[in-house]
Amino acid sequence: MVRLNDLPEEERAHLLGKRIDPFQTAPFVHGPPLNKRRVAIVTTAGLHRIDDRQFSFVDLTYRVIPGDIPAEELAMTHSSVHFDRTGFREDVNVVFPIDRLHELAKQGEIGSVARFHYSLMGAGWLPEQIEPTARQIGRLLKDDGVNAVVLSPV
Repeated sequence: MVRLNDLPEEERAHLLGKRIDPFQTAPFVHGPPLNKRRVAIVTTAGLHRIDDRQFSFVDLTYRVIPGDIPAEELAMTHSSVHFDRTGFREDVNVVFPIDRLHELAKQGEIGSVARFHYSLMGAGWLPEQIEPTARQIGRLLKDDGVNAVVLSPV
C-alpha cells in the first residue's frame, strides 16, 4: 500500500478531494437469517470476463459476472497504477470470493449464491458520480432476489 505522502501531488489531491457525507438516517434494514439469504458479490476490482470491454480510468459502468464463471476466464483492468494484482493472479477469491460463497452455501451457512455478481472499476470517480450506476446494480440485485451483498472494495 502506498502512503498518501508518497503519491504525486495530482493523485494526492484527487484522493483528498473525495468527500463522503455521513448518513443522515439509518438506511440499513434487517433481513432474514443468514442461512436464508441470497448473497451476491459487488467488487471495485475492475474484474470482467476476458471478452468483455476493459475498464477505463474514469469508468462509471459495471460488468456482470456470472456466478459459475471459471477464474481463468476473468481479467482485471483496474486502472490504478498503484494497484498490486499479485493476489488476484494467485487466487481470484482475494478480490472476488466466489468459491468461499459457494462453500458457505453448500455448508448451509448462507441460503444461496446469486446467479450474477457485479464489478466496477474503483478509481477515478467521485462518490456522487457513481450513484446512478449503483442504483442500476441495486435493481438488478433485487430482481435476482438478492438480500445480502459481500462488498469487496479494492
